[in-house]
Amino acid sequence: MAIAGSESFRAISPSEFFYRNRELAGFSNPARALYQTVRELTENALDATDAHGILPDIKITIDRTDEEQESIYMVSVEDNGIGIPPHYVPQAFGMVLFSSKYTLRQTRGMFGLGAKMVVLYGQITVGKPVEVITSPIKSSRIYSFKLLIDIKNNEPIVLERSSWQKNSSWHGTIVKVYILGDWQRSKSKIVEYIRRTHVIAPYASIFFRDPDGNIYIFRRATELIPKPPKETKPHPVGVDLEMMKMMLASTRRRTLLEFLENDFQGVGRVTAERILELAGLRGDRSPKRLSQSEIEKLVSVIKEFNEFRRPSADHLSPIGEEILKIGLSNMFKPEFVDAVTRKPTSYSGHAVIVEAGIAYGGRVPLANDPTEILLLRFANKIPLLYDESSDVSFKVISSIDWKDYEIEFPAPLAVLVHVCSTKVPYRGVGKESIADVPEIEAEIRNGVREVARQLRSYLSKKKREEEIARRAYSIVKYIPEISRSLSTIVAD
Repeated sequence: MAIAGSESFRAISPSEFFYRNRELAGFSNPARALYQTVRELTENALDATDAHGILPDIKITIDRTDEEQESIYMVSVEDNGIGIPPHYVPQAFGMVLFSSKYTLRQTRGMFGLGAKMVVLYGQITVGKPVEVITSPIKSSRIYSFKLLIDIKNNEPIVLERSSWQKNSSWHGTIVKVYILGDWQRSKSKIVEYIRRTHVIAPYASIFFRDPDGNIYIFRRATELIPKPPKETKPHPVGVDLEMMKMMLASTRRRTLLEFLENDFQGVGRVTAERILELAGLRGDRSPKRLSQSEIEKLVSVIKEFNEFRRPSADHLSPIGEEILKIGLSNMFKPEFVDAVTRKPTSYSGHAVIVEAGIAYGGRVPLANDPTEILLLRFANKIPLLYDESSDVSFKVISSIDWKDYEIEFPAPLAVLVHVCSTKVPYRGVGKESIADVPEIEAEIRNGVREVARQLRSYLSKKKREEEIARRAYSIVKYIPEISRSLSTIVAD
C-alpha cells in the first residue's frame, strides 16, 4: 500500500549529475561553453606535452558548421603529445571522473571532468559524437574513435573504431567536438585566453584559426621548458579520516610501522614510531585490522603532531623566473620586467609555490589606479579570466600602496601571479578564482612586493639619470652665453 506523501529515491550517475548541473563546470551558456571547450581541450593538449618534456605544438580551430545555424561550431584541438593508449580512449572521453590526473602531482586539470564535460555539452546541445584521433609515442598505428556518453550509466558508447598504419613520425591527439556556441560574445575571452596561455608557456607554438577566418600565430619564444612534476606520496598533515581509511584498505604494507614509513612523505622510522606510541598502537599490527576508534585516534595524533618535515615540492612544476620574464617580454615588449619564484610553502599539508612577475612600460596598458592594474592570474599554468574581483591576487594588488614603489598613476603596469599546488583552493568548480587562504595570500603579497622593489630600484635610477640629463642640458644651454661673457671680459 502506498503511503500518502511518501517520496521515491534513486541514485544518479556522475554523468547524469553533471548533465543536470553543467553550469558547475562552466557550461552555463553558449558563450561561456565555447570558451570552456577551447580551454579544456587546450589544457589537455598542454598537459600531454610539457608535462612530459615535449615542446608543445598546438593547433586550435573553430569552424561554423552550417550557414543556416550559425550557433553550431566545430572545435578541433591537435597536439604533439604522448598520445592516448587506444584501450583507454573510450573511458578517457566517455566516462565522467575517469582520468590519468588522479595522482599526487601538479596537472592543469583536477577533476577528470574537462574533456568529458565538453563531450556531454556537445551531445546535449548538438547530438553529434566526439571524434578522437590519437597515436601514442613509438606506436606504429593511428587510432580513430567516434564516441558518445551513456548518461544514465556513465559509460562510453563507441559508435566507430578504426586504426591504420602510420607512415609519419607524428604522435599526439586530435579532438573534434560539435557544440552550441556564441562566437561573438566569447571571441575576446578566447583570444585573450590563448594570448595569456602563451605568456605562461612561451615555449609553446600555438596556431589558432577563428570562425571568421582570422589566423593567430604565437611563435615559440624559447626552448626552455619547466621541469616536469613527479608523482609523490601524501603528506600526513593533509590526510583526513576518510583518506586514511582508503589508504589503510589499499596498502600493501604488512605492518603499521611500514605503512607510516613508506606510504607517506616526510615520515621516517623514528617519527613513525613516535606517532604509533602516541596513538597507543603497536607497530607490528596489520594496517587492515584497525577499528574505527583506532583509526580516529591515529588521525588525531597526526593532526596534533607538529614535527613533520615540510611537504616536498618535487610534484610541483613552477614556470621559473627566466621563462616568466621571456613570456612577459614577448607579450608586452616592456621597458622593465622581472619575476620571482618563491620557495615552497604549504597549507593544510599541501605544498604550494607562488610565482610573481611585473612588466612596466612598453605595450602595457595604462591603469588609473590599483584596481585597474592589468592582472594576469594563473593556477597550475591555467589562465584565469573570470571572477577577477573575488580572487585573492586582486585583493593583494589592490591593497598595496604603489606610491611606496615609485608608481604614480596612470601607470603602464602589469602584474602576474601564478599559484602551483596539487590542491589549489578554487572558489568554485569552474576554477576561475582562488580563495584567500592566509598562507597563499601571504606568499602572493611577498612575491609581488619582491618584484615591485626591483621596479622601484629601476624607476629611482631612471629618475636620477633623467635629473642628471636635465642638469647637463641646462648647463649646455647656457654655454654660449657664458662664452660670450668670457669673451667680453677678456677683450676688456
